[in-house]
Amino acid sequence: MQPLDRPQAPDPYALLPQVPAFELRSDTFAPGAPVPDETTNTPAGNNISPHLAWSGFPAETKSFAVTCFDPDAPGPSGWWHWTLLDVPTTTTELAFNASGTDQLPAGSVALRGDDGLAAYVGAAPPPDEEHRYFYAVHALDVPTMGMESDAMPGAANMMLVFHTIARAVLVGTYHR
Repeated sequence: MQPLDRPQAPDPYALLPQVPAFELRSDTFAPGAPVPDETTNTPAGNNISPHLAWSGFPAETKSFAVTCFDPDAPGPSGWWHWTLLDVPTTTTELAFNASGTDQLPAGSVALRGDDGLAAYVGAAPPPDEEHRYFYAVHALDVPTMGMESDAMPGAANMMLVFHTIARAVLVGTYHR
């Protein structure tokens, strides 16, 4: 496979209407740093979702959505690695490997990602490429998005644009 010769894709959230920001952190990786191998979808990885914790969101938040998007994936539309909807406002942290266990918040809905699985599927850039992974927590003005796990992540994320009142973003990288 030949490496792609193209400019870097823009920050996907910089292209959307601006909303207030809040804090998002991870005990798994630092901002701008590589995500660990065990969180990847490579021979070295196990698709383990990273730890994520957030704070400082608006008081009027009615639910959260958690997403992971790779804008650097081949093709014009990037790659959705994770879309978790209907996360209750009482949840402000997801444990390491929450997606692979029964630790997802009650009532939350994991959508099928671009890999076809309704779970976190980690980084897997083509060989000799480094990609960015935008982990985002969206504070929403609705208690539920009303979508089932077979909804497409692109459609869900389009609807998030209209219901996001604040957003926290943490970017990790991975090179294979």
